[in-house]
Formats: sequence, structure tokens, C-alpha cells
Amino acid sequence: MTDEQTWFITGAGRGMGADFAKAVLAAGHQLVATGRDTDRLAEVLGSSDRLLTVKLDVTRPADAEAAVTAAVERFGRVDVLVNNAASFYAGFFEELTPQQIDRQLATSLVGPMNVTRAVLPVMRKQRSGHVIAISSSAGLGAGFEFVAAYAASKFGLEGWMEALRAEVAPFGIHTTIVNPGFFRTELLTEKSTSYARASVADYDARRAPLLEYWQAQNGQQTGDPAKLAQALLTVAGQEPPPRRFIAGADAIGTAEQKIADLRADIESNRQLSTSLAFAE
Repeated sequence: MTDEQTWFITGAGRGMGADFAKAVLAAGHQLVATGRDTDRLAEVLGSSDRLLTVKLDVTRPADAEAAVTAAVERFGRVDVLVNNAASFYAGFFEELTPQQIDRQLATSLVGPMNVTRAVLPVMRKQRSGHVIAISSSAGLGAGFEFVAAYAASKFGLEGWMEALRAEVAPFGIHTTIVNPGFFRTELLTEKSTSYARASVADYDARRAPLLEYWQAQNGQQTGDPAKLAQALLTVAGQEPPPRRFIAGADAIGTAEQKIADLRADIESNRQLSTSLAFAE
């Protein structure tokens, strides 16, 4: 890749995506900034010869195809795709409706698939490219309440990305999963978080403290998204880029606990697990 690259970022109008977009422009790259509200994109990012803002709802494959076509018409290529757009449907699994689950998966799992499907023909033609998926520490370990739908979307995102890596590597295309911990973004605001409605009495005693906890976290997260944006540029510039970047000390803690849990699970039934082959 050349020093100047063309980046394509989803959900670039607010939150973490806006920080990513600003960092990319400040580094001198060309940027295709996408989101559902183009006025918001212009307000946040301003105007530049190196900037193209495009309307994109990641749940609509036709939007993704049109956005990629516009990107190629303007800049001729796409070097780095950042699948960042996401939402958060919080609540006990039994109280989340099937429609809420569908919307969570549509935005945070199927949405990145839609955009990547549109970008890959361009990258295959180039025989180069880098697909980055913004996952979460909840995509590594989710042994806590209120994140069933969100974790399902992020675990799915990670499984898809790991398989995709093997499929596109022969074309010179890299993939990276990013696992941020708690960063001070807009994810926990009313614009991005939807809560399940109370509907199961057995959860009543636990629901109020959890709602209070999650709402209190907004604006108190320890991670600085501007620093994460700079880290993303660093990671994207590595040769080769990593398969995974675990972002934040809290995310590392989650990953280390997951490793410890897996080791314990293996050892707890190692003899039984290794006794399951056909007897010769």
C-alpha cells in the first residue's frame, strides 16, 4: 500500500467512528465517511478534498453497494474498511423481544457483512486491502447480565471475521478484529442504547440495579476514544497487521480471564474429552 490510503468508515458521524474519521483525515489519508445522517457527517467532519460523505444504512445492502461505488468513483480504490457502526440492545434475554434481537443482529453482525461484501470485489481487484471490525470485550467474554443480544452479535462478528481471514488472505487482504473495553463514546446514550421493557417478574429485583449501573456508566468510561483512533492507525500501518487488537487494560483483563476459564474447562474433563475416539 502507498503512504496515502483510502479509508472507508461506517458510523462515522458520532461516537468512536467520528474519532476514527478525524484521525484518518489528520494523518493525511483519503476518507469515505458513511452514516445514516449525511448532515451530521458534514457537521462533525467539515469539508475537504480528501473527504467523501455518503449516506449508508448498513442494514441495507443496496446502500452499501452504492456507497462503495461512490468511493471508487471518487478515489479509485478502498484500502482500509472499518466496520464500526453498531447499536446496543440491553436487557435480560427473556425480556428482549425477537424484533429487538433481530435489529441488534442486523446492525452489528449482518451490517458489517453487507458492507464487506460490497467492498471485497474492489479489494480483490487491487490484490490488497484491510478489513477491520470493531468488536468489543463482550465479544471475548460475556459472563455478565444484560448483554445477551449484544454479545451474540459480537461473538458472531468474530467467528465470521476469523473465517473470512482464511478466505481472503490469498488475495493480499488482511483482517483485524478490534476488541475495545469501556471507552467514553455515545454507545450508552439514548441514541445508541435501547433497553428491554420489564415483562418477567422473576427479574424485578435485579433489573433496577442493572439499569442504574449501565446508565451511570455513560460518560464515566475510562478509555479515551481519541487515543484508540491513533492506536487504530498504528495497527493498520503494521506489516502485517495483527489478526486481533485488544484495546484497553480492561479488555486485556477480560481476555486473560477468558483464557484462564478455557484452560480450566479443558483440564476439568481432559480425560473424558480425550476418550471419545473410535477404539482401534
